[in-house]
Amino acid sequence: FLGGLLVALVQAFPLYRFTLVPEGSAESNMWSFVFFLTFLASLWSNIVLAVKRLHDLDKPGIAALVLFVPVVSIVAFLVLCLFPGQPGSNRYGSRTNAPADR
Repeated sequence: FLGGLLVALVQAFPLYRFTLVPEGSAESNMWSFVFFLTFLASLWSNIVLAVKRLHDLDKPGIAALVLFVPVVSIVAFLVLCLFPGQPGSNRYGSRTNAPADR
């Protein structure tokens, strides 16, 4: 959830700046281009975060494509945010977010 929130905030800044400048100006074109680049980067980030979270749930990463289906994406996002991951290791690797043994 926090990773998705960070990506959304980074994406919102150029959009906010775009709304403040006059339409059709050079500055407007620049902010729309910055927003487009930010959108592409955030799209990649969202896919990677979803795949990592699906692997934590012991599900295949290809299921991240569900995030591109308009209505289903909201439910999928909530599932990825609210359901706990698999305890211990799974077929995608060992549990890396476990507390350190001291």
